[in-house]
Amino acid sequence: MDNFNRVEAEAWDPFAGVAPDREAALSQYRDRAPIYDLELRILEPIRRRAINRLWLRRGSTVIDVACGTGLSFARLRKQVGPKGHVIGVDQSDEMLARARERVELNGWTNFTLVQSPIELAEIGASGDAALFHFTHDVMRTWEALRKVMRSLRPGARVVATGLKWAPSWALPVNLAVFFAAMRSVSTFEGLARPWSLLEPLLDDFRIEERQAGSVYIASGRVERVALDS
Repeated sequence: MDNFNRVEAEAWDPFAGVAPDREAALSQYRDRAPIYDLELRILEPIRRRAINRLWLRRGSTVIDVACGTGLSFARLRKQVGPKGHVIGVDQSDEMLARARERVELNGWTNFTLVQSPIELAEIGASGDAALFHFTHDVMRTWEALRKVMRSLRPGARVVATGLKWAPSWALPVNLAVFFAAMRSVSTFEGLARPWSLLEPLLDDFRIEERQAGSVYIASGRVERVALDS
């Protein structure tokens, strides 16, 4: 993002101070669970690119934050192998039930699924990587980010993706962002720079914008200070 767009994004946020609403999010995903996989099919290239940026190795432990129905599971398992470990966390019972079905149908034995708000989850293991795929509410919840960072080893890779406002002149693109966000987030706060709470916690932080500036991929490595804060 160039300096002009960064200043513009930071200066304009009419939703500033509007925190994520857990009950609203649970209601959204209760309704979306039956058709969620179909709705997100169009975003598979973004998912694939994000997972590749985790640089996972065989035997690694990866945390899939707000894992939903487990659409990332197959790619994550392929990269960590049968001796690796995938931890999926989601607060929605309906979404996680579908993720659990996916694991059972494939006979995967190296998965741990946790139903909980991220900030309250008992994740336990020291992860080598974490994926935040279209999890805007989590990205705007400091306690949730801190919980995940404390569950990762120093130097662990973190990749986050999601919707963002395109430049203000791109009205048709931002209309599409608005309607997509209405079905997937409980607050529009921070949608200009959704990664702003995560950025200070990571080294070598990088942003890539896709889909005419309406989707971002953020990546970096966990700092020691993030684990101690």
